[in-house]
Amino acid sequence: MATKIRPDSFRLGITKPWNSRWFSRKNMGQFLKEDEDIRKIIMKKIGLAGVASIDIERTSEKCRVIIKASRPGLIIGRGGKGIEDLDKELQKVFKAKTALSLNVEELRRTEVSSQVIAQNIAWDLEKRLRFRRTIKKYLDTIMQNRSVQGGKIAISGRLDGGEIARREHLSKGKLPLSTLRADIDYGEATAFTTYGTVGIKVWIYKGDIFEKEKGN
Repeated sequence: MATKIRPDSFRLGITKPWNSRWFSRKNMGQFLKEDEDIRKIIMKKIGLAGVASIDIERTSEKCRVIIKASRPGLIIGRGGKGIEDLDKELQKVFKAKTALSLNVEELRRTEVSSQVIAQNIAWDLEKRLRFRRTIKKYLDTIMQNRSVQGGKIAISGRLDGGEIARREHLSKGKLPLSTLRADIDYGEATAFTTYGTVGIKVWIYKGDIFEKEKGN
């Protein structure tokens, strides 16, 4: 099972929270479509800011969007113009009158994000850097973090312009994908190269999560 399902969706409700947190009996389809459009607009407008996660929280008349990025300055812009333009663009998504609250959080230096790593690898491959050197460099960067106990990077496609698409991977340390208490950070991205698309997947093992004992 661990090789056939996303590690984050496998742990939803156990050790991983939902990225969209709301409940609706009548407008389920509409809200799902709005959430998808919000994520597409954000990645299209500010994808270069190194977006690690996009969380959406809703109430009956309010929608709160929390963006976690490695370079929040690119999102906010000079004098806050960037965040204002993004707010106006996102307002067009909602069919009903909804108050939008847009929050931007910075990815801490001590925190490593698989999504940001995957996107950085994609950008390097688009610059025609050698894939083996690239994934080795980023895997070493991942393992330098004290909270990380293991990692894996897999890429697939026409690597270095090969005629036949293939899959290559590199891993270090432990990666217990079947253990539900294991904190596995998973991210994926696509590199659009001159030879075609190259898929990138990144797994980062950050130790186990144990439920706190009651009464402590």
